[in-house]
Amino acid sequence: MGRIKAWGVVAAAVILVVVVLQNTETVATRLLFVTVEMPRAALLGVTLLVGLALGVVWGSRLGAKNRPPEAS
Repeated sequence: MGRIKAWGVVAAAVILVVVVLQNTETVATRLLFVTVEMPRAALLGVTLLVGLALGVVWGSRLGAKNRPPEAS
């Protein structure tokens, strides 16, 4: 089982390196009234982190709502 997990980490790292190397050009991104220029790989990373954070917050709120009340 440990070898499978290690190979999974290696595969994910290789995919990450390929994505970063293929997305190095700078792109302009407009958000409301602000324009930010950054490499496309950084934009993908920021988008991923924001999505993960929203998923964690949303999931924890739904989990708390669906939990049965604690008996005293």
